[in-house]
This record gives sequence, C-alpha cells and structure tokens, in this order.
Amino acid sequence: MKKSTLLGALCLCSIVISCSSDAETIDSPDTEVVNSNPTTETQDTEVLYFPPDSSEEWKTQSIASLGWNIDFEKSLYDFLEEKETKAFIILKDGKMVIEKYFGNTTASENLPWYSAGKTLTAFMTGIVQQEALLDIEEASSTYLGSGWANITATQEQSITIKNHLTMTTGLDYNILNPNCTSTTCLTFLNTPDNFWYYHNAPYTLIRDIVSGATNQEFDQYFDSKLKSKIGMNGSWIKIGFSYVYYSTARSMARFGLLNLNKGTWNKTKILDDQEYFSEMTNTSQSFNQAYGYLWWLNGKSTYRLPSSENQFNGKLIPNAPNDLIAGLGKNDQKLYIVPSQNLVIVRMGNETNNTLLGPSSFDNELWEQINLLINKH
Repeated sequence: MKKSTLLGALCLCSIVISCSSDAETIDSPDTEVVNSNPTTETQDTEVLYFPPDSSEEWKTQSIASLGWNIDFEKSLYDFLEEKETKAFIILKDGKMVIEKYFGNTTASENLPWYSAGKTLTAFMTGIVQQEALLDIEEASSTYLGSGWANITATQEQSITIKNHLTMTTGLDYNILNPNCTSTTCLTFLNTPDNFWYYHNAPYTLIRDIVSGATNQEFDQYFDSKLKSKIGMNGSWIKIGFSYVYYSTARSMARFGLLNLNKGTWNKTKILDDQEYFSEMTNTSQSFNQAYGYLWWLNGKSTYRLPSSENQFNGKLIPNAPNDLIAGLGKNDQKLYIVPSQNLVIVRMGNETNNTLLGPSSFDNELWEQINLLINKH
C-alpha cells in the first residue's frame, strides 16, 4: 500500500484554441494533405497543411476568415502578457492563425518544454517498439540491466517499460528528491500497476531504456528518427537528474501537428504503429483516467495530479474540448491538440500562478479566453 505524502489539491484547467496572425509569415505553395484520421466532429475542412521542413515558410489564415470573434483578440493578448507568456501559437488545419511573442522573446529563441517534453519521449518509445527493438510489456531491466533499482531481483523483473510510461512503477516517491535516478533513490513502495503517482525518476530512465534498445545515445536516435524528419530545432539539456528539451515555439507546434495527424508528417509515416498511438493518447491504466503514455487527457470523469495522491472528480480542464490531449510542463508550458477542431495550440513562458509540474488553474483560465475568440459569431 502507499505511504502518505504531501496532498496537494491543484485546480486544473485550460488549454488553448484561438487565432490571429501578427507574425510575418510567407505562404508556401506546397504541402497540404487530407487528414487520414478525421474524427466524427472534424470541421468542414479536413485538409492539413504541413510547413516545409527546411525553411521558415508557414502558411497563414486570418481570424476573420475563420469567422472567429476578432473583438476578443486584444483581450487574449492582454491576458497572455499579464500571465508572463513568452510565445503563443494557434494552428488551425496546420496553418498559422496566431503567432505572438511577448517582451524581448523572438521566434528564434529556444524555450524549455519541461514536462511537456515527456510527450516526445513517449513518441520515441513508440518508434523503438515499431522497429521491433523493444516491447513495452518487457521488464525495463532488459535494457537498464540488473540492479538499476534498490529492490529485489523479483521486484525489478515485475516493472515493465509500460509502467515507466504510465507512472505505475510502484517505486517510492516519498523521497527528498523525486527526480533522483541513482540506484539508492529507487526503492520499493507498491507493486507495479497498483497505484498512479507522478514520479519523474522512472520517467527519466526511459532515455536509458531507449539507448539500451537501440545501441545509440537517446539524443542521436531522437534527432534521426523525429527531429530531422519534421524540421524541428532544439536540444536536450541536462538539469540535475532531469533532461529538458529546449526549442522554438514553432518546433513545439510542428510536433503538435505531427500528433494531430496521428504520427504522419505530410505523407511521411513517422510513427505508423496506430495501436501504440491510440494507447498513448487514451487512458493507459485504471488509476488516473486523464493520463495516457505521458500525455494528459481531457474529458474524463476523474483525474489525478502531480504531487498528490488524491483523485478529483470532473474533467481535467472544464473549459477545454473533451477530446483535447496535452503535453503540460512546469511553469505552464502548454501543448494542446484538439483533433475534433484540427487545432494545435502552444503556450511557452514563465509560471502564471503556482510552480506546478504539469496541469494548473491557468489551463482553465486560458481556455476561457480562447473560447471567447474561437466561438463563431
């Protein structure tokens, strides 16, 4: 059974949808494809545009052309600026509707994803499994080696790669530094698959699992299999025990667009294993309905939050669409994807309210502002 820990009741909510275009972007003549996986709620157009991989060109469309409420554009920007936002993007059907930078931030500046970057790691794990280099049902010790944790060999064998992806390893999170990946920090608390807790250390070890399975450094494999394929920039930076991805807001938007199209970039299949993609973006265990494989999910009846053992009733982000999936990071880094509306929304910047690891009350506040803009008049 679990030990008691600090119970933090976090208020959650929000995501993003909205639009407008301040940025001077150049129309590109190419790269529009039909979304091969439309949902029943998909809007009139099912054509997704993909920006060229090796240029800054990105087609735009205006708020007015979408029939959105342009009267709420300025109030959205005022809200974002007040909340210490550095970069904000809205894509509709892959095209840029809003690209806004605040303060001294520029489009070329690399900003931290923090835990929103967990979605990158989940995606990469799917690629490794697709290439038959691992199976997420295998024991993680297959690639980490024996003795990676301070537990018995039997306990070690019972922890699968999937447990690392779903925050269900059962390792003790009641330690001074839950980011610590040293063997002495990784001790037994619960049997795997018996409780959900947002524990960073087991997540971080997925890097080593990928490296062990591919015989490549994680960063090298990431660059060749994902980053270079979709025109992303950026790099992984080691901070303490953790690895944080830094990139431009546009690169986060590119990754969001890739996931909006279920792992296919333009006509190139990056993650073609649709069974894995579906598992990654749907409830992955019975303890936290709002969590997939390192992705946050809206529209569920209950949810759990980082730094808490409590279960909360209701949707993760009440103001956001039910089908929203999200990468959520410390200091309110947000990657929102809304398949039913072909929307990708990016928010990067400083913390807005409290220093939280993922979801926060800012989500719901932001969605309130976005809804004012995108609800057609």
